[in-house]
Amino acid sequence: MPLLTSILLLLVMARLLGQLMVRVKQPSLVGEIFAGILLGPAILNWIQPNKSLEGISELSVFLIVLAAGLEMEMGAVVKSMKGRAFVAAMLGFLIPLTGGIVLGMALNLNPLTSFFLGLCMSITALPVTVQILSSFNLLQSKIGNFTIATSILNDILGLLCLGIIIDRQDLPSTGGLLPLIMSVLRTSLKFSLFAFLIFATNRLIQWGTHRTSSIEKLISKFEDLFGPEAIFGVAIIFVLFFGSMSETLGSHFIIGAFFGALLLSRDVFGTSIFSGLQNTIQSLTSGFLGPLFFAYIGLSFSVQSLAHPEMIIGVLLVSIFSKILGGYFGGKLLKMTHLEALGAGIILNGRGIMELVVANIAYQKGLINQNLFSTLIIMGIVTTMMTPLLFAKTKLGSVQRSRV
Repeated sequence: MPLLTSILLLLVMARLLGQLMVRVKQPSLVGEIFAGILLGPAILNWIQPNKSLEGISELSVFLIVLAAGLEMEMGAVVKSMKGRAFVAAMLGFLIPLTGGIVLGMALNLNPLTSFFLGLCMSITALPVTVQILSSFNLLQSKIGNFTIATSILNDILGLLCLGIIIDRQDLPSTGGLLPLIMSVLRTSLKFSLFAFLIFATNRLIQWGTHRTSSIEKLISKFEDLFGPEAIFGVAIIFVLFFGSMSETLGSHFIIGAFFGALLLSRDVFGTSIFSGLQNTIQSLTSGFLGPLFFAYIGLSFSVQSLAHPEMIIGVLLVSIFSKILGGYFGGKLLKMTHLEALGAGIILNGRGIMELVVANIAYQKGLINQNLFSTLIIMGIVTTMMTPLLFAKTKLGSVQRSRV
């Protein structure tokens, strides 16, 4: 099938099924994935995954990560990494990670694949978290602050671990201890250099925004001179620079793209220009490239994975209970009530976008096979769909719903 015809069918079906999911109060990405499953080899077999669609998918990942980074603030990330809040957030990451590794070893997966399975279980979808908190009027509550900070930290740790896995993928299995030590040192040095680049750029931006009161006026003049599309171009170039630096240092480009987007803030652009930039990127992502990305993921779904129900059931049970447990213990550490801590764990259970992005990258890199990838798609769909429904069933959700 011609490329443009494939894009047309995927986009139309993804938008239709995505809106259908929104009507029944579910994230649109669920319908978009179902569109790919329907049109792909799993059911109708009208569209096959190919290099052209894969290239569009990579561009989509870039903009999805860029949009996610713009939604976060560097200050909130730094705050989530301090004191007891850091320990609480780490529980929400380490418990599912451990559960996934243990499950992977029980399923006779190799250590790298087992670690990656745990990594996908440990990630929380920030957009899903924000959407649920907003619908229950909990964004400014204790449970809201904890789950958002935990989601941010979990996503960052997940992306960093992904970068390490990719960098260590070609590590030779033989050769003694010295090559292993040297490889670890090289990897650590690369990440240290990248971390220093992010830190130095952030300090430079802070210095500029504090010392130069007219920076917003300068950007406004730049916009007047070159047009509003120039701001979009500058932001893309800025984020692409960090993405390319990340790849140059041996990691995946989304690591750099995420942190590059994280450095962009309202203090740099001003509220009105920054909001316009967000709207432009969000429109391009949500309206076009995002649905195509999730539909492309659906194309890679294999019905053969359904022939391994023990893997699907095991992954679902471990991912759900370990994530809720990690969130519960983290909430209790922050002195939440039993109900609040349980609600926090339920909210953190939604995987959504970031888990699917990371799973897709690992599948393209050959880190996991198609059966495990399909299982992870099922996990992402089920946990995303069940999270708002399960939270609404708690007394906390009922009380907050009555206040909205």
